[in-house]
Amino acid sequence: MQRRKISILICLLPLLSQGAYASEALTIYSSAQPGGVSSEQYRPGSGAVVPGYALIRVERDIALKAATHQTRVAYQTGGITWWADYNFTYTEAGATEANGKAGAGSIGKQGACKLDVAAWVSILNQSGAAYSEARLKLIAGDVQRAPQPRPPAPMELRAMAKSADAQAGFEEKAFFEYHLYTLGFPTTLPDNSTKQLALFPTAHAVGCQKALVYLGQAPGFRGYGAPLTERGFGVQGNTKVDVYLSFRNSPDNRMGMPLPAGRIRVSKLDTAGNSLEFIGEDVIRHTAKDESVLIKLGAAFDVVGERKQMDFRIDTNGKWMEEDIEIKLRNRKEEAVTVLVRENLYRWTNWSIIKKSQDFDKQDARTIQFPVRIAKGNEATLRYTVRYTW
Repeated sequence: MQRRKISILICLLPLLSQGAYASEALTIYSSAQPGGVSSEQYRPGSGAVVPGYALIRVERDIALKAATHQTRVAYQTGGITWWADYNFTYTEAGATEANGKAGAGSIGKQGACKLDVAAWVSILNQSGAAYSEARLKLIAGDVQRAPQPRPPAPMELRAMAKSADAQAGFEEKAFFEYHLYTLGFPTTLPDNSTKQLALFPTAHAVGCQKALVYLGQAPGFRGYGAPLTERGFGVQGNTKVDVYLSFRNSPDNRMGMPLPAGRIRVSKLDTAGNSLEFIGEDVIRHTAKDESVLIKLGAAFDVVGERKQMDFRIDTNGKWMEEDIEIKLRNRKEEAVTVLVRENLYRWTNWSIIKKSQDFDKQDARTIQFPVRIAKGNEATLRYTVRYTW
């Protein structure tokens, strides 16, 4: 039987771009009428623009005998994306406070508060086509993509629809250097719409810890390539005390599923009206199992910090300088709090603390942290002297 390789240029679906140029003779198959041939033909070199269609070339060895041939065509479309959204419900767990022993990604005592964790994926379809009863798989990870030749055109979105389907949700597994989430049932993705699906069942009573963190230095002073010997450099201070939540993404903490990057919104129940009230939000990166998640919620209203440089001494011939720092923390709450005071020793890499009013933890090569306990309605003062040599 005589055989030959043929090349077919097929139009599969409309895209959001301005269009594509036909590279050879082409017949457009209308997406509105599958299988119907439009009356317009596109010829190479004519300069005609195929309005908003994806062009797929399929090469296949086929018999020249007339017959019906089944062909599966796989292609990568544009105009569809997804992201993760997390809704946390925060609950206080007694009066337990952070213990101040904080390492990277951890800010206090595990279980000092509780979280109910709900996770959703939002799928945005702007491809120009609807997908009925689609088998859905999501890849989470930093997948390298080449730049797109044209940005998508803006389109008006329909209302977001949440799926409350009680069937099996997403099944997660490691896939290459990423994670693959496969939906356990078919779903329909209407064109020009956003759809939400539950990523995993709500996790209840996840142990967390809340901490108040004071970064008294103004942003931007994090060290340079030579000793910073100017007295007033970096003295400007910050008064806000930040509020953080942290939890460990581990099975023994009722979690343990790899978490795709996304936005976290945190609410707390107001018992007076039995309503959930928003208390802050943050974004997280892709987080593996058994890693810690750190969330910044905002700044405390009733706890205020104040940082001052009390003295500065320098001997350029002896190649040393000393700086005296005083930090005051005021607690206007009706309960005692612990504030973690983090100081960046930015003036030079070789430093030593020669005086201090209390012990500290060394966080890294240039960062130290003092846990400061403040009684209700009271004030606490922290002092230390740092010596730099070069």
